[in-house]
Amino acid sequence: MDEGLRELYDASYARLVGQLTAVTGSRAEAEDVVQEAFVRAIARHRQLTTLDNPEAWLRTVALNLTRSHWRRLRRQLALLPDLVPDDPPEDLSPDRVALLTALRRLPRAQQETIALHHLADLPVAEVAATLGVPVGTVKARLSRGRAALAGMLALDPEVHQ
Repeated sequence: MDEGLRELYDASYARLVGQLTAVTGSRAEAEDVVQEAFVRAIARHRQLTTLDNPEAWLRTVALNLTRSHWRRLRRQLALLPDLVPDDPPEDLSPDRVALLTALRRLPRAQQETIALHHLADLPVAEVAATLGVPVGTVKARLSRGRAALAGMLALDPEVHQ
């Protein structure tokens, strides 16, 4: 593997997995899409070296892979009666589990935006670039999503224990 790509992997892998875990709600899925993004980076490593922010490229690829996975899953779910949701990881606090559960109930666009901005700590402009939407759209999604989350979490007795 190219040394520059190895350094990018060492510097970015854990952060990207954390960010995509916030988006997907599943560490295993996040690891899969981040690994696939790095596989694609290997094939395009010369192009990657010309980018100002190769980590942003990797994040976008991983997010697109996640979206593709969700689209395939939606088509498959139409064929299945009921799907049992994943149990939350045991090492998460009850507040974090409540937040992730509420986040999953938001529309996908709000879920991605909130996860990237608040859980992955990306600035609004970078969220907009990652999602390919205007900054104003990101701000609107954040506002609506936060309002919806506040309503959901205020009604959840688990949060107030």
